[in-house]
Amino acid sequence: MEYDTKQFEALAWKKIGTEHIVQNRWIDFRVEEYRFPDGSSRGGFYTFSKRNFVVIVARAEDGRYICVWQYRQGIDQVTCEFPAGGMEEGENPLECARRELMEETGFCSDNWTELITIPANATICDNIVTVFFADSCVKTGEQNLDDTEYLNVELVDEEELEKRIFSGGFQQGDHVMGYLLSKRL
Repeated sequence: MEYDTKQFEALAWKKIGTEHIVQNRWIDFRVEEYRFPDGSSRGGFYTFSKRNFVVIVARAEDGRYICVWQYRQGIDQVTCEFPAGGMEEGENPLECARRELMEETGFCSDNWTELITIPANATICDNIVTVFFADSCVKTGEQNLDDTEYLNVELVDEEELEKRIFSGGFQQGDHVMGYLLSKRL
């Protein structure tokens, strides 16, 4: 569904300055200055760019959900979440999702549905997350983790998964969104 956003164009800010604080292959962290609709301007708005990524709401053949436990430095905790990962240069989202599911869990699926493609955090970041539902996943291999990935796979029944989600024990917002969207299929 398309929305007519022309009526809101007068709300747009105009970027008038950018200072790159850190810029490398992983992140472009910057401070920016904008002119507001009323003509005034202000700086000090921090934003960053990083790779687009995918999240895979994966369900095994037996109906249990494939979750991974791993450390997340942003909140300094080990979390339970769905498999996910960053897209490589030139990789399309579905290829990335298939690769990440296999690398992180050893599972694969022939039954994929794209649930949504959306900005990951439109307030401060310009990367995009594409969320997929992979159904009837089967274990066909072993984990093949990157050198900074340390994670354990856990198969979780739907009742336990929902208990974790609704009690705050599943701490990635885009993963929770993916699960809720998958329930609409």
